[in-house]
Amino acid sequence: MSKSQVVVIDHGATELQAAFCEYVPRVFRTVDFRRWCAWGEWREEYRAFSVMEEGRVVANASVSRMCLRVEGREVEGYQLGAVGCVPERRGQGLSRVVMEAALDFCGSAPVMLFANKNVLGFYPRFGFVPREQRLFGVSLSVEPAGVLAPEVDLSEARAREELVALAAEGVAVTERFGARRHGHIATWYAAANFARPLRRLREDAWVFAGVEDGVLHIEDVYAREVFDLRPHLARLIDQPVKEVRFGFTPERWWPGAEVVGEDTDADLFVRNLPLPMGPDRFPVMART
Repeated sequence: MSKSQVVVIDHGATELQAAFCEYVPRVFRTVDFRRWCAWGEWREEYRAFSVMEEGRVVANASVSRMCLRVEGREVEGYQLGAVGCVPERRGQGLSRVVMEAALDFCGSAPVMLFANKNVLGFYPRFGFVPREQRLFGVSLSVEPAGVLAPEVDLSEARAREELVALAAEGVAVTERFGARRHGHIATWYAAANFARPLRRLREDAWVFAGVEDGVLHIEDVYAREVFDLRPHLARLIDQPVKEVRFGFTPERWWPGAEVVGEDTDADLFVRNLPLPMGPDRFPVMART
């Protein structure tokens, strides 16, 4: 096999998935796909374009098929993730090889990705342009209700199935720039222990939310209809809070929320994806 030959790893290639899982922490130290794969959450929407040597993945660019929402319209596109190369093989053009393979698969469709600040100069070479992301919040004093909304355990297959169904059948968390049908991405955050608690406000309304430094962070809402969040806030906290922040553009859930800063967790790049003017935040639980 040529060292630069690209292998496609999809949801049915369980042996190759193991090689992919071994690759990921060699490039992204705190990231792990093994539990997500063990849960059976690697579905047909996700595929990895990998260069392999002696049975090991040495470079990769993964593609997630996405149902995006842009100004109220449904847009079929893709999101890239897990793009990189193992340290000992860097500087030899392998990242370019896997990027070209992934983008060939995407064709002329809209593509987006979130990049770390060490590689911001890499993606414009492939036609990507940066897009600013903002933080949204509101100053609000809330006291805990005493009884938290019940937590959903996503280690249970039935719970994951319900979350995926809500993500597919429910309303989009934002109509400005967001996603639907991204439940399998959200399960990855839970499997990797990167998610805040998922709480059931009612049977058809689940919320990823948690308190940090006196701030209630509402990361995502999965519901069959838009509802007033305010009466439920006290059931999401176990200590008083002075501020609420949102992991998405909250125009549907809190129209009075303001821009409170820049989202510096990761830098967004887009390709063939015209977006509206004005501030927005792509939902954090839909990022790969």
